[in-house]
Amino acid sequence: MTLRLDDMAHHGEAIGRRDGEVVFVAYGIAGEEVEVALYQKKRHFRRAHVARVLESAPERVAPPCPYFGSCGGCQWQHISYPAQLAYKRHIVAEQLRRIGGFADAPALVRETIGSPSPYYYRNHARFTVGRVGNVGFTRWDSHRFLPVRYCYLMMPPINAALAALQGLTHVKHQVTVRYGANTGDLLVFPRVPDAPIVTGQETLTEEVFGIRFRIHASSFFQVNTVRGQRRLPDHWAYVGLPPREGRYSQTEMIGLRVLDFVAPTGSETIVDAYCGVGTFALLFARRVRRVVAIEESASAVRDAELNAAQAGADNVELVRAKVEQALPELGGGMDAVLIDPARPGLHPDVVAALLRLAAPKLAYVSCEPATLARDLRLLVDGGYRLREVQPIDMFPHTYHIESVSLLER
Repeated sequence: MTLRLDDMAHHGEAIGRRDGEVVFVAYGIAGEEVEVALYQKKRHFRRAHVARVLESAPERVAPPCPYFGSCGGCQWQHISYPAQLAYKRHIVAEQLRRIGGFADAPALVRETIGSPSPYYYRNHARFTVGRVGNVGFTRWDSHRFLPVRYCYLMMPPINAALAALQGLTHVKHQVTVRYGANTGDLLVFPRVPDAPIVTGQETLTEEVFGIRFRIHASSFFQVNTVRGQRRLPDHWAYVGLPPREGRYSQTEMIGLRVLDFVAPTGSETIVDAYCGVGTFALLFARRVRRVVAIEESASAVRDAELNAAQAGADNVELVRAKVEQALPELGGGMDAVLIDPARPGLHPDVVAALLRLAAPKLAYVSCEPATLARDLRLLVDGGYRLREVQPIDMFPHTYHIESVSLLER
C-alpha cells in the first residue's frame, strides 16, 4: 500500500494511517510518501517496512552501513543526526503527554544533547555466535543469525576484535567484547581458544570523571564514554562543575547534569539507587558527607567496593539488595536520591518508598520514555514537581533515548 507518514513513534518507526488504522513503518520518516510492505497485523494496528520512497523527507540521508535494513542494531541511519536529536526530544515529550498526562510536556523537555561521536561510540558489544564460529548480530525482523564483519557503532578496537574472531568463536550463544575508551583496556569473554588476540578477561578498567572503574564482564556500565570537545549548557550554574569548555563524554554529561541539579555543599546525604559499579556514587562521594549506594548485582557490588576503596571514598555505604527491598528500610534525612533503573522502570514499592522518604531533590535517569512517563506521573501525584527533562543521546542511530528528569518536593 501507499502511505503518507505523519509522525515518529516511540520505537523508532514512522506512523501512517489507512482507513483509520495505524501502520507503524520501519525505515520511514515523518512527512514522506512511501510504498510499504506489510509484515505483521495486530488487532488495532499493522507493521510494515518501506519498500520504496515516493517522496522523501529532507532529513533522509544515505546510511553508510551495508547491513542497515537487515541488522537489528540500528533503526535511524537513514535520518540526519540533527533530525534524530529533534525526534528524540519530540518522542520524550509525546510520551510524557500521552502516558504521563503532562499537558506542558513540550516546555518541560529540553533540546537533546548530542553525542560528540555519532558513529564509533559504543564501548560494549554482545555478538551472537553462528553455527560455524562466525560472530554477528540477528536480523531485525527475526531471530535469524546475521554475519557481520564491521559495525559503524562500535569503537575501532571492538571492530578489530570482531574481525579476529570470525570463524573461530566456538562458544555458546554469545561473546562479549568491551573496550575502555579512556584506558585502552580490552575484554573478550568467554575465552575463545583459537583467537589470535588475548581473550577470556573477566574485567576491564575504564575512566570517567577522573575516576578509574573496574568493570566485570557481567556488570552494567554506560556504553558511551568517548570524549569530545564541548561546552556545558549555560543554565548549568553549580559552582562545583568542571570548566564550562572541556572534553566530556555522554556518560559524564549525565553525571554533571545531576551534580548541577543537586548542587551539594558538602553536608548532604544522598542515595544512589541502582548504582552499578559506583559511577555516580563516586562522583558525589567527593562532594557530600555520605552516599548510600544500592545495587542488586553481585559482580557490580564487588566492582563498586573495589572502585570506592581505590578512590578513597570511605563515605560510600554499599547495600547489596533489590532497590524495592532496601529503599523502604532507609531512615529519613536524605537530601537527594538518584535513581537509574532498567527499562521496566520503577517497581511500585520503589515509588512508594521514594514518596515516604520525601527527599527534597530526586534525579531520575531513564533509558525508556514510556516507563519514565508512567513513573513521573506517580511521583508528581505524590508531591513532587517536575522541573525539567533533559534528553542526552547515548545511542545515536537507534531509537533508544536516555534522559535525566529533575524533580523537587
